[in-house]
Amino acid sequence: MASLVRTSVEAGVGVITVDNPPVNALSPGVPEGILAGVEAFVSDERVRAIVLIGAGRTFIAGADIKEFGKITSGKKRRGPGLVTVVHALEDSLKPTVAAIHGFAFGGGLEVAQGCHYRIALESARVGQPEVKLGIIPGAQGTQRLPRLAGVAKALEMCALGDPISAAEAHRFGILDAVVPGAGHDDLRAGAVRFAGEVGDSKETHAKVREREGKLCSPDECRQLCGAAAAKVRKVRRGHAAPLRAIEAVGCSVTMPFAEGVKRESEIFRECLFSTQSKALIHLFFAERQARKIPDVPKDTPVRPIRAAAVLGAGTMGGGIAMCYANAGIPVRLKEVTQEALERGMATIRMNYERSAKRGRFTAEQVRERLALITPQTTWDGFGEADIVVEAVFENMALKKEVFREIDAIARKGAVLATNTSTLDVDEIAQATSRPQDVIGHHFFSPANIMRLLEIVRGKRTAKDVVATSMMLAKTLRKVGVLVGNCHGFVGNRMFHPYRREAQFLAEEGARPVDIDRVLYEFGAAMGPLAVGDLAGLDIGMRVRKEAPHLYPPGVRRPLAEDALCELGRYGQKTKKGWYTYGDDRSRHEDPEVDALLLEISAANGIERRSISDDEILERTVFALVNEGARILEEGMALRSSDIDVIYAYGYGFPPFRGGPMFYADLVGLDRVLDSVRILHADHGHWWKPAPLLEQLAAEGGSFSKWSAAAA
Repeated sequence: MASLVRTSVEAGVGVITVDNPPVNALSPGVPEGILAGVEAFVSDERVRAIVLIGAGRTFIAGADIKEFGKITSGKKRRGPGLVTVVHALEDSLKPTVAAIHGFAFGGGLEVAQGCHYRIALESARVGQPEVKLGIIPGAQGTQRLPRLAGVAKALEMCALGDPISAAEAHRFGILDAVVPGAGHDDLRAGAVRFAGEVGDSKETHAKVREREGKLCSPDECRQLCGAAAAKVRKVRRGHAAPLRAIEAVGCSVTMPFAEGVKRESEIFRECLFSTQSKALIHLFFAERQARKIPDVPKDTPVRPIRAAAVLGAGTMGGGIAMCYANAGIPVRLKEVTQEALERGMATIRMNYERSAKRGRFTAEQVRERLALITPQTTWDGFGEADIVVEAVFENMALKKEVFREIDAIARKGAVLATNTSTLDVDEIAQATSRPQDVIGHHFFSPANIMRLLEIVRGKRTAKDVVATSMMLAKTLRKVGVLVGNCHGFVGNRMFHPYRREAQFLAEEGARPVDIDRVLYEFGAAMGPLAVGDLAGLDIGMRVRKEAPHLYPPGVRRPLAEDALCELGRYGQKTKKGWYTYGDDRSRHEDPEVDALLLEISAANGIERRSISDDEILERTVFALVNEGARILEEGMALRSSDIDVIYAYGYGFPPFRGGPMFYADLVGLDRVLDSVRILHADHGHWWKPAPLLEQLAAEGGSFSKWSAAAA
């Protein structure tokens, strides 16, 4: 305990320092240490006030998430609960001051709300992000925050979970002061000074739970809660916890404090034991686990990336250039013609201007980022780049030719990355004299927005290039996931059977709009056919032409999208695909598509029938799962949770379902296998059960446990 929480007396102020690196989580031992410190200082005649501060880089970033798992598994919690700590700070006979730097998130902010006063460095951020784990604040935060910030702000923070700056927190009354300075020493000195002043004051130090001035009327509360719920249903569609957080915050107005915290506790436990919470906590740990590569130690040296170069200023190349500029890394952007280059830069400027209008960037930040991008049609400066990223047309011959040119120009030790989404990274690497420097960096469109970066390791890719790529993903604010080199890697390899089954369903009688509706209601960002229209149906057509081996002779292949492409219906970019599109991108059914599907079915002897929503869901989602099992068998993914991260961050799979492999574990692999076997009997080749799925179902196992054992 002594190593987690330290105490000292400075100028008559007792200082409690939480020192539980890296983020001062409220792990066992920390609450006990804070309580012991408060108790000691209350009885210490030398002390007139108490400061709670964090050591290292942050205040208290929240609860120890691992402790939630212990609660749901029925294990008895060790030590005092967080509420006990909050009440000890609030009921202290001497004023308590929370001194915040870095982050005060979740339980950290709830502890701070237990103090009589809160001060922070200007760079600090505070928030209640619990809903992102499928839960709500559980240490009375939904009842104290409205009393500090008002009901409207509390609803926003608790229901959406996004952090706010120290300046905003001060403006809304969450903080009592913002301390001048930028460092931890400045905060500590300012906190001791502030605490000394309030300790000498004869004023009453109000408890947050007793403040009522910022609470609104019940009628206004109902209106605010209704508006918050409407927003949540739009931006957190399908998530249950945000709506429960709104209910809890509403209790701060409709119930006395004691009853409100009781109701908050009930809602917290209901959320914690829900499948959504299990799924979101799974993804929380999965994202962190994805950074760990068994044969690439944490201390593997990395190559510094101080300057970048990108080939291709199209949709992907331009977005990738923006990623580097957003991270403060200067980047050269090359195109073959001046016209294409100007078109690409115009798109980049438009994207930045749109972000500025939405408040994401200031005008000055836009200018800074644009200044970091050097557009050119020559190879000038490519020899100085630490990384060269190829983002040209998805064609093997073209990519190999480009890499021969890169090989002749790039400096020794530069990382050579291809943004291919399906092609063989090893074959591309063979076009160079240094395959050890070649790696796949598969960004997702729009690259400047999507968080996933699929990092594709070739047979000869050097370990330091892998380590550099994982580090670079973090620098670019991406979630990097290492995958093996096979056609489509992990994400697109699984996406092909997912979209294949959607097409088969349409050819067999399901309406396209129903297929997309079922997946949308399941929680997907978009249905599979709508996704095709967004990406461009011609891309899939080119992939099928590039890889004819994917469809063996005599085996059924999807026909509809190629037929749509032959009619010039490429999707949103031509305003016609599976649907027709208005100028505002509104989507509409098209009788021409219905007629085409009837024609395809008749010409190929496909019997049309009524198809249930359940069949649509199983055939699409279980296609993902079955292919994911093969990927795990082959070692193309290190663990099933990596697949879940890829699908949650790159493919719009609903995060509250935990990813396709976790979802399969929840459903039960025996049930999944039963469905796959029925589909195999009905539809043949494509539905042969993956051996790993059969093995785990027979053993009563799960993908998660199998991955852990394999690791």
